[in-house]
This record gives sequence, C-alpha cells and structure tokens, in this order.
Amino acid sequence: MTPIGLYLHIPFCVSKCPYCDFYSFAADEETMDAYVEALIREMARWSRDTHAVADTLYLGGGTPSLLGGKRLARLVEAARQAFGLDNAEITLEANPAERLDDTFAAFTAAGGNRLSMGLQTGTDAALQRLGRRHTVAQAEAACDAARRAGIRRLSLDLMLALEGQTEQDVRHSVAVVDELGATHTSSYLLKIEPGTPFATRPLQLPTDDQAAELYLTAVEALAERGFAQYEISNFAKNGEVSRHNLKYWNSDEVLGIGAAAHSCYAGRRFAYPRDAAAFIRGNRPLDEPTDAIAPVGSETEYAMLRLRLCEGLTEQGFADRFGHPIPENWRKKAALLPPSLVTADADGIRLTPEGFLVSNAILAHLL
Repeated sequence: MTPIGLYLHIPFCVSKCPYCDFYSFAADEETMDAYVEALIREMARWSRDTHAVADTLYLGGGTPSLLGGKRLARLVEAARQAFGLDNAEITLEANPAERLDDTFAAFTAAGGNRLSMGLQTGTDAALQRLGRRHTVAQAEAACDAARRAGIRRLSLDLMLALEGQTEQDVRHSVAVVDELGATHTSSYLLKIEPGTPFATRPLQLPTDDQAAELYLTAVEALAERGFAQYEISNFAKNGEVSRHNLKYWNSDEVLGIGAAAHSCYAGRRFAYPRDAAAFIRGNRPLDEPTDAIAPVGSETEYAMLRLRLCEGLTEQGFADRFGHPIPENWRKKAALLPPSLVTADADGIRLTPEGFLVSNAILAHLL
C-alpha cells in the first residue's frame, strides 16, 4: 500500500492577520480539548475504514502550536496508532510570537521532526504593517527554542510584493531566513483575498511588473545562499524539500481531517465544512464539485500540479503513471512559447522562474 499524506487542520489563532482568509478563530481551553478529541476520533474512524498508512503528518492551521505540548503529543501518538507513520516527516506550524520551548520539547519527544513558522519579513516595521504579532527578535528566539528541542528541519515563510517593499528589503529578508538557520522557505506573493481587512484598505502595493521583479530577486537571493528552488514558491537547502507538500504536487493521496480540511483520496476530492462546532459534533466531509477540466486522477490534473515543480512534467513520470508519453499536442503548444518561460525537451516540459510568474496563462495555453 502506497503511504498517504495526513493533514490535521487546527483552526485556532490568538488573532486574525488582516490578509488571512484561512478558517481560524480564537478558542478557549475547553474548545481546544473537544477539538483534539474529535480529531483523534476521526483518525481512528478513517483508520478502521481504510487501513491506510501515512509517511507524512502535517499539523497546519491556524496556529497549531497554540494547542500546547500535551495536546500535540496526543495527536501525534494517535496519528501513529492510526496510520503507522514509519520514518515519517512530521511537521508543526507555529507562530513565533509565542513562548515555545515546552511545546517544541513535547512535540519532538512525540516524534515531531520538522517546523514551519511564518517569519514573513525581516524587519519589524514591515511586520507591523502586515498585522503580525511577532518581532524579528521573537522569531530568532523561536528558532533557538527549536534547536534546543532538537528540531533541525526548519522552514520560514516569506511574503513578497508587500506595501513599500524594495528589492533591497527582499534581499535583507532572505538573509534573515538564512541567518536564523532555516533549511527551507516558502516565499510567495501577497494576494489580497476578498472579505479580509486588507481588501477594504487603500494599500499601495507594487504593480504586477514590480511584484515580478521582487519575486525574481527572491529566487536569485535564495539561490546565492544555497536555497534551490523546487516549486513555484518553495526553496530548500541540501535537499530538505517538504515531503508532505510534494504529495499534493505529485497528485498523490492526502487525507485532511478537521474543520475546513481538504482531501484527495480514493479518487475523490472532499472537505469538512468550515465549522469547528460541527466537526466536534461529528459531521462528516462532503464531496467537492467535480472539475470538468481536470477531474481527479486525470492526465490534465497531474500535469497542472506537476508544472508547479521546477522538475516539471517528466516523460518518465508521465509514462509510469499513464502508460504512454506526454501528449504530442502539449509538446507542440509548449514549443510555441518563448524559451524564457518554458523548456520542452526529451526529458519533458517545465517552466522557468519567469514562466512561474504567468503559470496560469501557460497552463491554459498548454492544457
């Protein structure tokens, strides 16, 4: 049985960042206890129904570290009992504004081995404009706490195309990520989501062309410091890629459990409602609408996801999955595009960093 990825959504935050549209809210201890019990119940149920095994566990949110060490340890142990987790990558998302020594110690004692934190930018002034609660000094303290707990795989997020951000600012933030000891970063462009506070403010954001330059500056600065790009927004040192996230981009099976958690499993896409109280009561996930263009398991879905990766759509990988070469019409369409955006050769089709900036248009053209 091919191992799946397991995702647990923890929808709790102290406060909501003004750019965030993820499902999260402030919760009391009683609610967190009940939610953890519901996660453990659902993991046991899925285990009985599927007998699946997992080799990645990702605790995302929200701010999963708010659960504290004891609850996190219970979740990791319950996941191990339900899904095996042999030689698993076990990742925790955390907010560096919290005091995290005890939480990290309990997480690693339970088998946790990877940490993802939202640094977002390397200056306190920019953090304040983003509505973040932490400072750069607090991020440094959290990284030190992770090392003391024995966590060596550290990912720090960066946000690009912020209000007033310059190429020098981007280079400074990349330097901070490196100096704090990260082996991985997710560096992505700020997107203003409808319904968020940022959507109602008169922000002076970079133009599309300026945002593109900031992204390419980040790609270059990260490469100079040993972070190899492997996906549109993801970079790793020494091969420390996110095994869990690769499952999404490889069109592998991922089971998401928790309010607002999404799954691609057993040929279906489904999600739990964005309602923690309903999840605690025992409401089950609902099937998502079928994508007429890229249905689950289709060649088109696979290509759309693989073309997010620097490795791209490989001839060998496509043949292994579907039993025939990459469709010739895809190759012909790729050959019509500028080589500065797309490479098509005997190995397959892949986008350049410049191509990633217009990936939606390229995918529409190719597929």
